[in-house]
Amino acid sequence: MFRKIVIGLFLVVASSAIAQHGTKSPYSYYGIGLTEFRGTVENKSMGGLGVFSDSIHVNLQNPAGYAGLRLINFNVGASNKAVNQKNESDSQNTSATTLDYLTMGIPMGKLGMGFGLIPYTSVGYDFYTEFPEGGVTKFDGNGGLNKAFLSLGYQVTPELSLGVDANYNFGKIENTAVTQRPEMQYGTRVINKSNLSGFSFNFGALYKRMITENLELTGSVTFSPGTNFTSENFRNTASVTILPNGIFAIDDRDVAIDDTEFTFPSEFTIGAGISKPKFWGVGVEYTNQKSSNFTNRSLAIERVTYKNASKFNIGGFYIPNYNSFGKYFKRVVYRAGVRFDQTGLAVDGHDINEFGISFGAGLPVGRLFSNVNIGVEVGKRGTTDFGLIQENFVNTFLSFSLNDRWFEKRLYD
Repeated sequence: MFRKIVIGLFLVVASSAIAQHGTKSPYSYYGIGLTEFRGTVENKSMGGLGVFSDSIHVNLQNPAGYAGLRLINFNVGASNKAVNQKNESDSQNTSATTLDYLTMGIPMGKLGMGFGLIPYTSVGYDFYTEFPEGGVTKFDGNGGLNKAFLSLGYQVTPELSLGVDANYNFGKIENTAVTQRPEMQYGTRVINKSNLSGFSFNFGALYKRMITENLELTGSVTFSPGTNFTSENFRNTASVTILPNGIFAIDDRDVAIDDTEFTFPSEFTIGAGISKPKFWGVGVEYTNQKSSNFTNRSLAIERVTYKNASKFNIGGFYIPNYNSFGKYFKRVVYRAGVRFDQTGLAVDGHDINEFGISFGAGLPVGRLFSNVNIGVEVGKRGTTDFGLIQENFVNTFLSFSLNDRWFEKRLYD
C-alpha cells in the first residue's frame, strides 16, 4: 500500500510542480531569477548545511550521500515565504507558498540512486518606475528554471563515497513592461518570453571517519562545472489603451529576435563536521560560485553587474535519546543554523547580500524511521540604502520523509 501511495503522489505532484515558482521579489527581475535553495527542510533548518548524511534521509546537496541509504526514501517539501519589502519611504507585504522538492532515494547495496524534481530559479515581481517629467513604466514577470535530476552514489570504501547528479534544466520566463506617458495617446507594451533548457552535472565526495570511540569526522566536497543553456526568445510589442478594467492592445506585433545561449556559472562547496552519531553534530560549509562569468539571456539590463557569489553556513542537530521509545520528544531531532550569502548581484555598484537564521525539528512517525520535518527561517535580503529595496522575510518549511523496504526477500508468504 505504501508503495502505491508513494508512486501515485510522485506522479500527481510532479505533473503540477513545474509550474510553481516561489518569489515575489524585484531582485528576481535580473538574469534568470533568484536561485532556489537546493536542499531539504532538514538542511534548511541547519542554515543550509549539507555536510551530514545518514541512512534514512536523502541528501540533495551531495550525491555521494545516496550511497549511505538503507531504506527506500520518498521526500516531499513545501514552504511559505512571507516578505516585508521596504525602501526609504514605503513598504508592502507579500507572500508565496510553493512546492520545493519532490524526490525518491533507492538503496542498492554499495550503490544508491535518487531522482526527483526541484525548482531551480524563480521569477516573480510587480513594480513600477515613474519618470520625472510624468508617466510610468510598470514591470511584471513570472516563471523560472526547474531541474529534473538523476543521482548515483557509490561507497568506494567504508569511509569514502562518490556521487554524481545528472540534471536536465528547463523552464519559461516571461517579462512584461507597459509604459504610459501623458503626452502620448496610447501606451506601449513589450513582452519578452524565453524557453530555457540545458544539461548540467554536479559531482560530490563524502568522507566519514571515527576519530575517537564516540566522535566522527565528516568531510564533504561538491563541484558543478559551468555550462551553457539555450534560450529560445520571443518578443511581442503593442500599442495599448490602459483602462480601469484592463489593458487593450491596438497594434499587436511579433518581433523576430535571435535565440541565445547563456552561461550558468560553476560552483564549488566544501564543508566539515564533527558529530556523535545519532546524538549531535556541528558543521560548517563554504560555497563559491563563479557568477562573475554569468551572461544574461535576451534582455540587456542596465545598472546591474555580477560578481563571484559566496555562502557561509554553520549549523547542527541534537537528539536527546534516539531510542527512547517511552518519551517521544527525546527522539525528536532539533536543528538550528545561520547562513551568510553574498549573492553576486550588484545593483548600481551595491552588493545585494542575504542573512538568515533558522530553527527546526524532525518529528518521528511510523515504524521505519519516517518523520515530519518542520522549520522556520528569519532573515533579510538587500538594504534600504542607495535607493534600493530591503526584504525582511519569514520562511516556514514542512516536509514528509517517508521510508519503506521494497526489495525484501520474504521467507514466508
